[in-house]
Amino acid sequence: MTDVTVTPHKQWHVYLIRTRANSLYCGITNDLARRFAQHQLGKGAKYLRGKGPLELVWSQSVDDKSAALKEEIRIKKLSKAYKERLVLEG
Repeated sequence: MTDVTVTPHKQWHVYLIRTRANSLYCGITNDLARRFAQHQLGKGAKYLRGKGPLELVWSQSVDDKSAALKEEIRIKKLSKAYKERLVLEG
């Protein structure tokens, strides 16, 4: 019998963060809590530095990094009104 080590599948997430000025930032990660903490500490995206307080307002789980990147690009192309609708619909 052969021992097989199974690596757990990492879930990827696409997320929206609301800034103090009410703008929405879209990003991806495989560890949502860690990434949001980085953003809050000013160690994430430059866009969010100095724009706190920050609020994680929406996230969606996807199967892999490729799917996350595609969804991020799709969301970034949406108007603010459509992004707000994503937030409202959960």
